[in-house]
Amino acid sequence: MKIQAAVARTVHGPLTLEGLELEEPRADEILVRVVATGVCHTDIVVRDGMLPTPMPVVLGHEGAGVVEKVGASVTKVAPGDHVVMTYNSCGGCPSCEEHAPSYCHEFFPRNFFATREDGTTALSKEGEVIQSNFFGQSSFATHALCHERNIVKVTDAVSLDLLGPLACGVQTGAGAVINALQVKAGRSIAIFGTGSVGLSAVMAAHAMGATTIIAVDMNDERLAFAEEVGATHSLNPSNGDVTAAIMEITGYGVDYALDTTGLTPVIRGAVLSLAPRGCCGVLGASAPGSEIVLDEVHFMSGGRRLIGIVEGESNPDSFIPQLIDLYQQGKFPFDKMVRFYPFEQINEAIADSESGVTIKPVVRM
Repeated sequence: MKIQAAVARTVHGPLTLEGLELEEPRADEILVRVVATGVCHTDIVVRDGMLPTPMPVVLGHEGAGVVEKVGASVTKVAPGDHVVMTYNSCGGCPSCEEHAPSYCHEFFPRNFFATREDGTTALSKEGEVIQSNFFGQSSFATHALCHERNIVKVTDAVSLDLLGPLACGVQTGAGAVINALQVKAGRSIAIFGTGSVGLSAVMAAHAMGATTIIAVDMNDERLAFAEEVGATHSLNPSNGDVTAAIMEITGYGVDYALDTTGLTPVIRGAVLSLAPRGCCGVLGASAPGSEIVLDEVHFMSGGRRLIGIVEGESNPDSFIPQLIDLYQQGKFPFDKMVRFYPFEQINEAIADSESGVTIKPVVRM
């Protein structure tokens, strides 16, 4: 079928809206009419050539839409279902078998290689191969093919336009708090970085009943927003030593810390801000080979922990509906981060995300 898609053709270059041909779904594939797609930092990183995803490629991995057609072996969804498309996984490795798909042993090729498992692509333009299947979807398009492993049926009581960000960025921040760190009511947490992922973590901590929620960022406007959605304190490192300020607020450090920046000096400071037996989660990615340097005596003697977190350690089939339930209850107002753009303005949406003008851009098809 003929579709419209935003194609990344050159490193750092603008995406170009083009007419493409999309193959019919295979037996294990699902055709989704995309309603809206979130713009994520990962899309920008790939556009800028920082990961080995081949070009030309259709990116987009926070798609929400309506099922139009299913392959012969598909039983999970049916035409007409409202769905969110999230990250892909294999379903057969030890992690997937233990319901931990974010640590799928094939996570990288299934999400970043932009081909089917057999190396083929579903997109083309007058015979030219266009890479598809980015995160099992390539949803910067009017239609996308995905799989049972990365599709989640959602309620039709909430606008589909809004739900795409739950697939990655929002799921990552909220899941880090709820699933990975398992923040308990009455506890304290410091969240380093208040982009859409960090702010999702702030909202989740508030929803879980954390009583001290400290947001850390260089952007005072983001810090003010963090306080609107649940932070009890905000700290700007330009105003002084953050670790000392956290100690002053808590008396002995925080129970949990979460780094969303991937900056190794920030991670060190996050660990130093932990109370004894505290845990710090790291979900921001840095350059390959980056090393985290810790104060070994401080780390060991307090029984502190440092863990890596991917996609919020979420099982999307259950966690995305959980976030929607929290939203409907008024406990998780992630919609306050969202700004909508028409598909034709996708490059403006990306630029506004990079500059910080918009916290979470969503493009409507």
